[in-house]
Amino acid sequence: MQNYKITISYDGTKYNGWQIQRDKAITIQGKISEVISCFANEKIEVNGSGRTDSGVHALQQTANFLLKEVADPNEILDYFNRYLPEDIAVMTVEKVDEKFHARYNCKSKTYRYRIHTSKIPNVFERKYVYNYCDKKLNVGLMKKAATMLCGTHDFKSFCGNSHFKKSSIRTIFNINICQTKSEITIDYIGDGFLQNMVRILTGTLIEVGVGSINISNIPAILESKNRLNAGFTAPPQGLTLLKTEY
Repeated sequence: MQNYKITISYDGTKYNGWQIQRDKAITIQGKISEVISCFANEKIEVNGSGRTDSGVHALQQTANFLLKEVADPNEILDYFNRYLPEDIAVMTVEKVDEKFHARYNCKSKTYRYRIHTSKIPNVFERKYVYNYCDKKLNVGLMKKAATMLCGTHDFKSFCGNSHFKKSSIRTIFNINICQTKSEITIDYIGDGFLQNMVRILTGTLIEVGVGSINISNIPAILESKNRLNAGFTAPPQGLTLLKTEY
């Protein structure tokens, strides 16, 4: 058996997230699995570094799979990009140790959320930004709240899955917020993220920015482990998985 590591870029607009679903919804993992299974003439299981939500994009998602017969990585790369839809691209294919697993060996992930703040919608970037122009955001307060969310915490209040049974403890290494004339970008770097976690964190920071959540309440929101106490879930189109580190 030969293990292969691949990096993937995709526009998640029309997909029901990364993970294959029972109802045969169109997913990124499903498309990748279909193509490599045709290449190998057998059903191949593809493991991703994580599960991006429906409508979320990736600049660099990482996955791996095992093939019974050794194949040239360049041949696999060409096959992927010949048969994948135009909104999914495999950028690299490489042979790796059989023990490598895209999810279990991932050390950190970086997500970026883009908030378009101009009153004039960004027509050409509308699929990749949250067109927000309701109220002016206090970025200074958002940055202060972001520092309070960094570190190792139980992020159950920021999980969109109310039935999540595993540990919800995660570590956020850094949250970096940058502002330009018409856009605010928020970069999240952490060892892993719960379902909808980045989008809920973003919604919480936005609510801090408009004053509907007081910055002094952030510790209590974390401590409560109650989803109802955190902010709204920001729309998926503004979120992109930038990179994974191993």
